[in-house]
Parts: sequence; structure tokens; C-alpha cells
Amino acid sequence: MDNAKALALTDRIWDESIVPTLCDYVRIPNKSPNFDPDWERHGYMDQAAELLAEWCRQQPIKGMSVEIVRLQGRTPVLLVEVAGNNDDTVLLYGHLDKQPEFDGWSDGLSPWEPVIRDGKLYGRGGADDGYAVFGSLTAIRALQEQGVPHARCVVLIEGCEESGSFDLPYYIDHLADRIGTPTLVVCLDAECGNYEQLWCTTSLRGNLVGTLKVAVLKEGVHSGGASGIVPSSFRALRLALDRLEDPATGESRLAELFDAIPAARIEQAGAAAAVLGENVHRRFPWAGDTRPVADDPVELLLNNTWRPTLSVTGADGLPATGSAGNTLRPWTAVKLSFRLPPTLDPKQAATAVKQALETDPPLGAQVEFRIDSAMGGWNAPPIADWLADSMQQASRAFFGKPALYMGTGGSIPFMGMLGEKFPGVQFLVTGVLGPNSNAHGPNEFLHIAKGKRVTACVARVLADHYRRARVADAA
Repeated sequence: MDNAKALALTDRIWDESIVPTLCDYVRIPNKSPNFDPDWERHGYMDQAAELLAEWCRQQPIKGMSVEIVRLQGRTPVLLVEVAGNNDDTVLLYGHLDKQPEFDGWSDGLSPWEPVIRDGKLYGRGGADDGYAVFGSLTAIRALQEQGVPHARCVVLIEGCEESGSFDLPYYIDHLADRIGTPTLVVCLDAECGNYEQLWCTTSLRGNLVGTLKVAVLKEGVHSGGASGIVPSSFRALRLALDRLEDPATGESRLAELFDAIPAARIEQAGAAAAVLGENVHRRFPWAGDTRPVADDPVELLLNNTWRPTLSVTGADGLPATGSAGNTLRPWTAVKLSFRLPPTLDPKQAATAVKQALETDPPLGAQVEFRIDSAMGGWNAPPIADWLADSMQQASRAFFGKPALYMGTGGSIPFMGMLGEKFPGVQFLVTGVLGPNSNAHGPNEFLHIAKGKRVTACVARVLADHYRRARVADAA
């Protein structure tokens, strides 16, 4: 593959076609089903799928078929099949559903109106993960226009990832014959430590989500008459949460939520920290003099990728401050999100948390922890020599720097599913979600130059994947 020609083509397609279509995609409020239970009636998910499918159909790619697959009552899947030069299969994955709006967007920016500033496309879903299908097909096109052979490619774009991919297993079964048995999976839904090189994700944490409700009364009462006699539901909630984590350090107090960190992952975290330094924590929009939970960037990376953490992501039973009266509230509820070590059994974690919260409840309060979802993480299998070499050469060719490995603190349920279904399959999990890109929050952006170069890197890996099979056949 001529690297210069591949990058020139990639740049042109991104500028002329991909970015304008991504702007149209940003305008569609196709929130994931957990955040829009009426998604089917609203029609935004279908609108987004049709937009992406139409772009795919316009691409001059030989041997391509494009289909939106719909199972009754389930979010749609965009399936693109491209015939290859051998019987091998590469599965390229992404998703088209989005997180909700969130608040705090800067002046002139919003979740549903695209804005391009300083080489970044702002708006919900461009980086997470609307660009995936564009990058995947453009990488294939870059090979075909140079006459470089590639394996059969299947591009699968789901509509339920941000809700835990609960629809995806049904499609995997339904499409099993068409997907086949891939030997390489390319996922473009991951983070990157910076925008200056290719980052390869080696692990993803699991996720346990549930709602904790603590009640002390059947109804609210006058705070002047009850305080000092009736304990506050908020205090009982705090005591319950203290069973889960040290409030001073944030470290989990439940041994069942930990798992051993492989030596290779510790070594990779050290190499990543050596490049990123203080940018491991400086990339976040800190308020006041808030400090990171540790000074050592290696420990911060391991905390973020292999150790359990707890976030309170929502609350009920708390009126807005402007409408809060002098009432001792009867109950408080919070949504809890636990990030779990990649290799931990999520059912084990859910049982441990539920027992810790509900056994002998604090102050004798009525405590209930309802488990909403429990998803396992993913730890990549050993990387084949050909793929390790290919990623390094691709990063040096298109970024001028070596590729680096790093775990990711988030979750992509599909990776775990594939790891179980196809033992031994190789993974290239990468993405454009770098410093301040802020997926799920305000001011999410897609770094356009990074997207172009990641696309070119995927083309190089696809070419090397085909060549490794040819070398194996010759041997």
C-alpha cells in the first residue's frame, strides 16, 4: 500500500463527504433506548440508520452490499458486507446510538447542532461513535483504489451500545451465517491518550449499574418537628455508601470487586504514563483546586482501567434547591455506576454490592438496591506478532510516532461477547476519544485530523492482515 496515496484519499473523502454527513448525523437526537424509551415511535434511530446507509450505498466499493436489519421491537443494525480476495473475514464494529444531551455546553455549542472549530466537530455522537462506519468503509476503499487485496469485510453498526447492547446478542445469532468466523475484529469506539499517535486498547472495564433507595419515613414531615428524632434519609444513604468505598480516598472497601492486574498491563500502563505524564489528569476540566486521587500517573491509569470505582450518576427524592421547603424528606435514591476490573465476574460483583448495602441496614432504615445491569469487561488476548508489527508501522507511517497500548476505563459490551464467541480472534480496538473530547458530557467533539489518520491506519492493518494469511498459506 502506498501510504501517501492512502492518506491523501482519506483526507479528501473526510473533507468532501464524511464531515458533511457527520454534521447531518449530529443533528439527529437518536438517543439510546435507555434514554428514550419511545425511540421506535420517535423514529430518530431509523433516521440515523438510513442516513448512514445511504452514504454507504454511494461509495464506489466493489462487492459491497448494504442493509438495515430490523428485528421486531429491537433497535436496528446497519450491516455492510464487502467481498474479499480470500475466504477470511474481518469484522469492523461501531454504533450509531447516542448518549443524552447533558447540560453545561459552552456558548455557541449544543448537542444537536454541529459546529466546526479548530479542526474539531462538536456535537453529540460524532466521535462516539458515528464516524466508525465512515472510517471503516474509507479504509477499505483506500485499498481497493490501489488494487491492494483484503479479506472479506463485515461492517456491523448497532443501535444499542450506549444502553449496554442488550439488543445485540439477538442480531449476532440472527446474522451468524453472514458474519461468519472473523480472524480480526476492528473496533473504532475507544479512547486515545493523545492525538499524536495510534493507541491500541488492551482492556475494558465491566459495568454494574443499580439504584439504591433509602427510606426512613412513609411520607415527608416538618423538619423542625422531626429532626433530632427521625434520622435523615440522606445520612442513612451516606452511611450505606461508606460501606462501599472509603469517602476520603475513593478506594473500594469490598474485596469482591478487585481482581489481579496482569503484569503485562502494569508494564503497558507504565509506558503510557511515561508519554502522557501529567496529561493523564490534566485532560479533565477540573473545578477549583480539586486534586486527582493519586500523584503517580501510573497509579491513575491503573485506577482508571483495572481497579473498581463508584460514581453516583443520578438522584431522586431531592427537590431542586429553589423549591426545597423545611421538610424532612422520607427517602433518597441514587443511581450507582460501578466500573469493574476487566476480568471480574459481574454477577459476583452485583451480589457483593447488594449484600453489603441491604444486610443490617444503617440506622435500621429501609434499604433496597435494585440491579439494573451487570456487564463483564474484556481483556485482550495476546497480540499476534503480525498485528503488533502492523500497528507500529501504521502509527509511524501516519503519525510519525510509535503506537502505544492502554486499557480503557469504559465498557464496550460487544468486545466481551466476541471474545467468548470467537476464542483466539485478534483485536484492533482504537478510537478518537482523546483529551477533552468529552464523550457523554458537554462539548463532545471529534478531532478530524485524528479521525483521518486512524482511518489510514485501519487500511494498513487490513492490508497486513491479508498478507499474513498469504504468507501462512505459502509456508
